[in-house]
Amino acid sequence: MQLSERQEKIIDIVKENQPITSEAIASMLKLTRSTLRPDLAILTMSGILDARPKVGYFYTGKTSLSYISEKIKKIKVSDIKSVPVVVDEAISIYDAIVLMFIEDVGSIYVTSKGLLSGVVSRKDFLRNAIGGIDLNKMPIGMIMTRMPNIVYVEPEDSILDAAIKLIDHEIDSLPVIEEDKEAKGYKVLGRITKTTITGLFVELGKND
Repeated sequence: MQLSERQEKIIDIVKENQPITSEAIASMLKLTRSTLRPDLAILTMSGILDARPKVGYFYTGKTSLSYISEKIKKIKVSDIKSVPVVVDEAISIYDAIVLMFIEDVGSIYVTSKGLLSGVVSRKDFLRNAIGGIDLNKMPIGMIMTRMPNIVYVEPEDSILDAAIKLIDHEIDSLPVIEEDKEAKGYKVLGRITKTTITGLFVELGKND
């Protein structure tokens, strides 16, 4: 959130004179209370200032970056997940490679009987293609990373948690999963990628 010059001045005044009333702030800036009202509302709603009836305004110590951080923490994976590319583990490596380029994705999720069983990335395909195996005959299940070695997120996880997992594990995407207790496995509901995260930050920047 980009603050205006006047909003920055209001923050400085409150810091130095807290608690201070809106009348006093307006007087110091040589403006009317009605002119200041939108600025004070923005600063209060963003958590930078705290307003107490019959007392005045206080500086909370929060910054505009704190506001953005709190906003990100409230966004759930389910809010921005995208459609995953999913194949059965019996599909050939060649067919999976073709599908990956058609869909223009970095990873493909592999299922067995409708439940997540593995994941394959572009690096996996490249490594095995160089190895000289018959891509048309070898099933994708032979080269995938299998459960439980797959890093994933759930719909109620925060997008910040997802971003941390992407960075910590140095991967390009995360499957969004839902546990199927009856089948004793996980269904793939979506995916979160680095592009998803980047797009979110761009939108937050535009809106704020």
